[in-house]
Amino acid sequence: MILTAMNNKTPKAIKGYWSNGRFVKPEEIALEEAGPPSKTRLKAEADEKQVLGEALLTLRPDLMARLDLPAKLLDAIAEAKRISSFEGKRRQMQFIGKLMRPLDAEPIRAAINEQLNGSAELTLALHQAEQWRDRLIDSDEALGRWLTAHPATDAQQLRALIRQARKDAKPGKPGEAPRHGKPYREIFQMVKEALTRENQEQEAPGT
Repeated sequence: MILTAMNNKTPKAIKGYWSNGRFVKPEEIALEEAGPPSKTRLKAEADEKQVLGEALLTLRPDLMARLDLPAKLLDAIAEAKRISSFEGKRRQMQFIGKLMRPLDAEPIRAAINEQLNGSAELTLALHQAEQWRDRLIDSDEALGRWLTAHPATDAQQLRALIRQARKDAKPGKPGEAPRHGKPYREIFQMVKEALTRENQEQEAPGT
């Protein structure tokens, strides 16, 4: 029978309970509550590793190399790609999930996310290119700033693309959404390539 700690021998300030004639202290309660991972939690982690293992079968080679996975796991993944039968593939994926259990899932999640959504650097570069494209179409002043910052740009070609993009953007009827044709896309591509070259030069050794 468990009783609350209201016994006269125990100060009221101390929280705990009596069990089998012994007073259980708060720090012991915390250890009991923390305990080892529950079966539910372990099952959830194993299931996630299984799903991540399946995703590794389609991961790009460069991202796979970055993970530095154990050789045994890499061999198991290569074997899974060769297996065509449903049951054989299922058993192999279970084996891969087992091999992945001791591994840190976070780098694997990050690599899979990068393949699906692109790296943070690529996302930023695309966002910057979109901003510059819109500025160039909206303002001649932006064109001057761009040419100053990127003197290698083919200014004549860029000006022609901007002129055409501005014509395309004019709605044909009142209330009609602006149209974005080929020049609009070519400005984006031109700007993106210039920004990419600039970033690569900045990251190159010795610069």
